[in-house]
Amino acid sequence: MTVRNLAGHKFPSGYPSRRTWIHLTARDAAGQVVFESGGLGTDGAIAGNDNDADAAAFEPHYDRIEKSDQVQVYESIMADREGKATTGLLHATRYLKDNRLLPRGFSKGSAASDIAVHGAAQNDASFTGGEDTVSYVLPSSAVSIHVELRYQPIAFRWAQNLRAFDAPEPKRFVRAFTDMAPDSSAVVSQATAQVP
Repeated sequence: MTVRNLAGHKFPSGYPSRRTWIHLTARDAAGQVVFESGGLGTDGAIAGNDNDADAAAFEPHYDRIEKSDQVQVYESIMADREGKATTGLLHATRYLKDNRLLPRGFSKGSAASDIAVHGAAQNDASFTGGEDTVSYVLPSSAVSIHVELRYQPIAFRWAQNLRAFDAPEPKRFVRAFTDMAPDSSAVVSQATAQVP
């Protein structure tokens, strides 16, 4: 499956809490789900996303997805001085991962470090300026697939990390995120196909 970026900048761009991901659902001849990657929970977390489950971890970039607990998430993950994943802008010193979809013509090999691709996407030959191709290994019973590219302006981890702060503003923000979590993302693009 190939995802194309038609914007003139990385997608998603702007504030690093933004992310987009591939939600793929495969069904059998009876219409039953036999494989799903990237489903959104009612709490705003992506099923299988390591960073949503554990603040210290992050989901790697994939060229091939074989299990339902693997999901292709296009995002930037920052590290603090100790090399730990952080959502604190004042603590961030570098990227652990930046596999946001590249604009057409972007060269991974010549980009300056502050806009470069970071992590496993750097070595993914199918992750290029303008597009990324991801292969999925589906059960033999799969006869149809539905794919969505989803976008979330505030990722689950960004909201959850604010729970530690005992102040009215973060508490209000977390409460607002929790209330709107089931509707915290939007479908950017979608397609349905029969499995050959």
